[in-house]
Amino acid sequence: MAPGYHMLHAPHIYRQITKKGGCPMSHGRGAGQVDLLQESRFWVRIFKEHALFIRLGLPCDRTDLISEAQTLFDELSALEDVLMARRSLDSRLAGEIASVVSELIAFKDRVLRLQLQCEMFPNFFPLLIDHIRREAVRFLEVLKTGRLAPTDVNTLTGLIETEVFWLRIMREHIAFIRHLLDPSERTLISSLETIGTRFSDALETARELGTMSMSHPDYFNRVIRFTEEIEPLVKELRDLKAQAFQLLLECKILSAVSSPLLLDHVRREADKFLEDLQVVRRELERLLGPR
Repeated sequence: MAPGYHMLHAPHIYRQITKKGGCPMSHGRGAGQVDLLQESRFWVRIFKEHALFIRLGLPCDRTDLISEAQTLFDELSALEDVLMARRSLDSRLAGEIASVVSELIAFKDRVLRLQLQCEMFPNFFPLLIDHIRREAVRFLEVLKTGRLAPTDVNTLTGLIETEVFWLRIMREHIAFIRHLLDPSERTLISSLETIGTRFSDALETARELGTMSMSHPDYFNRVIRFTEEIEPLVKELRDLKAQAFQLLLECKILSAVSSPLLLDHVRREADKFLEDLQVVRRELERLLGPR
């Protein structure tokens, strides 16, 4: 995300940090339910990397925050090991995950407040911290309910809110990557700006459909069409991220991205969006199918 990130500086270190791999989420089992073990495996790895990114972007004189970020990284790494060895997620382990992720959210809140109050000047954008905080807050809700969609609204609105969440995440990824590219990378910058406009339009449409759905329509097939329309858009962005990742590995791109891990991180989130879209689409078809 932010320019000048001092993360991991060589492909062999990248491979070391990612050697445990990650398991994609299994598709939901009716009513938008998710496999919480697979969900936790995915997000704990993501949050571990968040702790790393924050630690390496903090001012060198904030040894207190650097130490706290390292502690969170270690705790999340240990949880990742446990999750990879498990075949199911029991309530005790879920509670441990929720506790560590809650600590991470509080840490992100504190870092963001210091930035907003101009009390600290780290090497990442405030929006980046807000971005990764939203991801953690949403995961805790999924861990609590076992569902992708929020449960405090009607099911249709909740499914659309899932799309809104991810579309905003993807749009911000585009902005972060755009700001990391060298100005001479005009072709890639142009591609990002073009797809960024399309994601902004899709996000606005999703928000509009979401408020319309609050009228509790018996059927609203425009939402199914919208979901079908955004899937190829997300695939296009995923492929663009993968291309940038490969170019960075081959030293064929000029940028302030200091590690392939960052681009792999955002590419994995695009794949996760595509998986969640399949769950959303099946549930929409169940709710809004032929009458």
